[in-house]
Amino acid sequence: MLLASSAPSSSGQMAALRSPLPLLLHRPAALPLRHRPRLLASSVRPRRAPHVVPRCAASPRPSSLESPPHGKCSPLLESALLPGGNELAVHEWKAVPDIWRTAAEKYADRVALLDPYHDPPSELTYKQLEQQILDFSHGLRAVGVAPDEKVALFADNSCRWLVADQGIMATGAINVVRGTRSSDEELFEIYNHSESIALVVDSPQFFNRLAESFISRINARFIVVLWGDKSYLNSEAVKGIPVYDYNDITKLGQENRNALRHFPEQGQLGAFEAITPEDVATLIYTSGTGGTPKGVMLTHQNLLHQINNLWDVVPAVPGDRFLSMLPPWHAYERSTEYFIFTHGIQQVYTTVKYLKADLQQYQPHYIISVPLVYETLYSSIQRQISSSSSARKTVALALIKISLLYMEAKKIYEGTVLSNNPVEPSSIAYVVNCLRARIVAALLWPLHNLAKMLVYKKIHSSIGISKAGISGGGSLPMHVDKFFEAIGIKVQNGYGLTETSPVVAARRPLCNVLGTVGKPIKHTEIKIVDIETGEVLPDGSKGIVKIKGLPVMKGYYKNPSATNKAVDQDGWFNTGDIGWIAPRCATGPSRKCGGLLVLEGRAKDTIVLTTGENVEPAELEEAASRSNLIDQIMVIGQDRRRLGAIIVPNNDEVIAAAKRKSSLDGNNGLAKDKVMNLVYDELRTCMAGCSFKIGPILIVDEPFTIDNGLMTPTMKIRREKVVAKYEKEIEALYK
Repeated sequence: MLLASSAPSSSGQMAALRSPLPLLLHRPAALPLRHRPRLLASSVRPRRAPHVVPRCAASPRPSSLESPPHGKCSPLLESALLPGGNELAVHEWKAVPDIWRTAAEKYADRVALLDPYHDPPSELTYKQLEQQILDFSHGLRAVGVAPDEKVALFADNSCRWLVADQGIMATGAINVVRGTRSSDEELFEIYNHSESIALVVDSPQFFNRLAESFISRINARFIVVLWGDKSYLNSEAVKGIPVYDYNDITKLGQENRNALRHFPEQGQLGAFEAITPEDVATLIYTSGTGGTPKGVMLTHQNLLHQINNLWDVVPAVPGDRFLSMLPPWHAYERSTEYFIFTHGIQQVYTTVKYLKADLQQYQPHYIISVPLVYETLYSSIQRQISSSSSARKTVALALIKISLLYMEAKKIYEGTVLSNNPVEPSSIAYVVNCLRARIVAALLWPLHNLAKMLVYKKIHSSIGISKAGISGGGSLPMHVDKFFEAIGIKVQNGYGLTETSPVVAARRPLCNVLGTVGKPIKHTEIKIVDIETGEVLPDGSKGIVKIKGLPVMKGYYKNPSATNKAVDQDGWFNTGDIGWIAPRCATGPSRKCGGLLVLEGRAKDTIVLTTGENVEPAELEEAASRSNLIDQIMVIGQDRRRLGAIIVPNNDEVIAAAKRKSSLDGNNGLAKDKVMNLVYDELRTCMAGCSFKIGPILIVDEPFTIDNGLMTPTMKIRREKVVAKYEKEIEALYK
């Protein structure tokens, strides 16, 4: 079956990057402040001759003073730099930074962002944000960044990350993004593979962490520190490399912009050309759950597709408040962030540490995050209920169960019961079921309303999210999805990959069918094909999900073989995900589900037992995650007779459960065999309705984390690495 929102105009194939052109002007860090930077790419002589200094070793030298190289600029953001200047008629965005000119004109003095936890705390209006982006981009031009060169941006979520990201793009350069939690070796590989020429880092502390293992092995033209005092940098590591802090770069940019204003005729000299939609905007290296990360080339057109088409999913209006906490280099956070700023919203930066307090303080209309955040909120609410008095706990849990039953009854007569059965029920059977469901819903409705007043109102006041939580970047557990629906907090699940910019499908506000990831967004096609033959499958049949359209990447950087393997000659990208499309029915309990995409797991994660059975571990892991006793679980069993699992228990909950069962020894300790028994009993309860059962289990104390390499930076378990780490224990488990 094939799904399409609109016919795409991009094949998604990889094209070669243009060779970088050297810039004429450069201002090393050693240049005294009294000397002005040269005017970039200009043949106009400034009134006062600048001090000429040699470039650092990593910087390419200009070939000729008579033929200055071309710079690039964002055609709407900096139209004055192009031939024709401000008279140039640009009515649509051609490059991502163009959005800031439009936003500044429409929402000039409206507060765009709050960043309360960095030093100094920041609050910027849309006009101020646009100006800082322009200053940063001109500062980069002044220190020698040329179009199509790569600049590594290794930093965490903050307003200055956004300015640096957009400032790099606005020069026509390509940013290479990653966060501070990645290992030094991974960052080194990304920097070298991407052929980056300079490094922008989060803070002196992060830089000093990299100093010995990283900086000494790279070729950096210059270094920029976004936060903190650059004097705290390891002086030995930066010897011979110009170093700037955020204010240095923006000040250089202001000087460069002032010089341009004094010589407006520069724009007539052809020194700048427009960034095009087909130009590469960024390199994002995949998390690499099963192999070496690959550099995904996303173009301005890829990202603009997201900006132009996500409003159907998130109908933001000026003044809506969003909380931002995901890593900004994550394609999901990044694309949605660009999009929401085009609608005059206010974004508040937060962290996991401050999330609970900020939800209560800022009362966001929306939060855009990964499933783990919603699972954490769910667990927090459950803990609060469990810590209440016995009477309150009993009442709250009973009312939540009633609300869950009420929602299930509503689905039947509203037509949102998910099914992969293409056969429509008989009219009589449906009328009977619909009537029964309406009666049940009518009986439960008063109690559901009572729950709103007694329980859910307090939950809403503590977490806000008055319009919707948008979930993406992983599988949203069904029990979490159902819980938030029952208490009246809308959670819309979406789907995409880094290679697709990333969103390709999402649940809409008025079609929020649980268990699905919604319909394709505009200019995107989805089809399901047989895993072996590649033939297109009918509705309801499970197979590999393939994507075609404007969001599909340009390719993997310097990896044509991987690109050709992922994207076929017709432009279809193989996601590697297993899914199916809900059949279309004119009547019946599933009549509103037709065309919605349902995901079942990753093809490469499929476990093949020696009995010949294929098992998707995601279903079992999701079922097990309902238990408070289980912190993390990974199902194993490839080429075995039966399934097993590696489990990280929640020790506090296990001890509490043991106390209830009087299983603790005299020292309030808990033997490992008793932990195993408690967890195993819990597994049997959670998986009662699953198609497969878990056999032997391995209890481990060390959690799967990013720091120990067992999780990706996007919080997905690296299955192969977990299996390799516990190889001997797994062998003993099955013996």
